[in-house]
Amino acid sequence: MDESPTEHFEQAEHAEHVAHLGDRRLILVSITIAALAVLAAAVGSLETIETAATLGAKNEAVLMQAKASDAWGYYQAKSMKQNLYAALSEMAGAKAADFTARAGRYAREREEIQARARDYEAEVTAALTRSEVHERRHHILTFAVTLLHIAIAVATIAIILRGMLWPWRTAIGLGAAGTFAAAVAYLH
Repeated sequence: MDESPTEHFEQAEHAEHVAHLGDRRLILVSITIAALAVLAAAVGSLETIETAATLGAKNEAVLMQAKASDAWGYYQAKSMKQNLYAALSEMAGAKAADFTARAGRYAREREEIQARARDYEAEVTAALTRSEVHERRHHILTFAVTLLHIAIAVATIAIILRGMLWPWRTAIGLGAAGTFAAAVAYLH
């Protein structure tokens, strides 16, 4: 959710205007709006961080998958060479020992490449798991910041209605729910 960089200044300006009116309830509502705006900004920043982390982890997974694919291709090439030299050693007579040695070398190289490819695949799985965690957090934080923005709007209604308590109390409840949702994003 993109916000104007001056949105929070606007909230402070409204609070200053209300402070000049001298109504204690309106001042309390204005302070609530300012606090909710700070919470919304903080949760919005966390949401942005989680979005970036999601993309970073997904990019890492793609890179590791490419490396794993390359390693498996290299593994197949070594397998083909191993099989070729194994077949040649059976037919070669005098060069049979040389071909058998080469087939053995390719078999050992193939095992190393296979281990490396499996490590890359494990890194792919780990990166995708991290990506899913960040994406889940992002979705929860989006919901949380939305609740906080709604709370700000409802609290503003309390000012319009000259300090009526029900919109202010509703805003506090929505703000608490948004803050709780933001905390839940990091509990799992």
